[in-house]
Amino acid sequence: MNVWNVENEEDITALERQLREPAAVLSQGGLVAFPTETVYGLGADATNESAVRGIFAAKSRPADNPLIVHIADVEMLPCVIANPAQLPAPARKAMNVFWPGPLTLILPANEQIAPSVRPGTDTVGVRMPDHAVARTLIRLAGCPVAAPSANKSGKPSPTTAGDVLEDMEGVIDGVVDGGSCDVGVESTVVAIEEEYAVIYRPGGVTKEQLEEALAIPVSLDPHLTSPTQAPKAPGMKYRHYAPNASVHVWWGEDGAVRRALATFCDAHNGESLAAIVPSGWADFVPGADPAWSAPPEIPYAVALSRELYRLLRHFDRAGARHVLIVGVPPHGMGAAVMNRLQKASEGRLYHV
Repeated sequence: MNVWNVENEEDITALERQLREPAAVLSQGGLVAFPTETVYGLGADATNESAVRGIFAAKSRPADNPLIVHIADVEMLPCVIANPAQLPAPARKAMNVFWPGPLTLILPANEQIAPSVRPGTDTVGVRMPDHAVARTLIRLAGCPVAAPSANKSGKPSPTTAGDVLEDMEGVIDGVVDGGSCDVGVESTVVAIEEEYAVIYRPGGVTKEQLEEALAIPVSLDPHLTSPTQAPKAPGMKYRHYAPNASVHVWWGEDGAVRRALATFCDAHNGESLAAIVPSGWADFVPGADPAWSAPPEIPYAVALSRELYRLLRHFDRAGARHVLIVGVPPHGMGAAVMNRLQKASEGRLYHV
């Protein structure tokens, strides 16, 4: 399996030279993992049905779970969506404000897009990543690139090339090593009409940011607040983001959360525990080893989003049986974090 190391992203000529080979693999129907600002994606030519099916096989991904298509620039948009000139004005505004960036728009699909990208639907999720390596790779490949997270389905998403190798070595053609991802959780998935917008997956662009930029009401799809509703966005329909260890999450008033942590540790004395807590909270998880405390200079929700998947993988390698996590209020960036924790914990998320 190829590992293409990227050095000096600022030098576009050098970057193009380093990415020429993986781009050729993509254009010829291969599977290439690559970094974005959110997580590493597993890419294939979005117009090549055989290549796209290879993504599902490599990930053991359910065939009815749609994929997001990544583009290098807005000039590539007509290859992905139908009637781009008829986009709602707020959708166009969202592109202008948040692209490149962690925002996926659900739009009518161009018939060129492989059916497996959009199983059973006439729409497609599309975004322009805010990562020079990703956009240069896509541009050199000359095709829109379908790319879910580059992990085995259900496992924590990869935020380093090493994470990709852990799940995908020998299964795909290669990975572009562009270092660690900055955002750490997947993009926001949203459908935007003339007078309203609906978020189907919270992510790196918050509900509050969308409302401010678009000046229209932005709501959450019912599945995000009601477990009886079926989700519509990639990555939200199945067990997802989960390590082998059982994950337990508490959020609410500080004193109540600290008591809940201590009670759990007492009840599971002698078991292998790991913990993710805010700065200065390590004393409230006695016996947790390894334990990670967020740096005090970074807002906890931001630090948690950047480090969550890396830590879940690290704790699995350390042999933890239980991972104890202090959650955050589910607004702003906390909405994306708590959404992922709800899935990773398989519902073991407690408001105290």
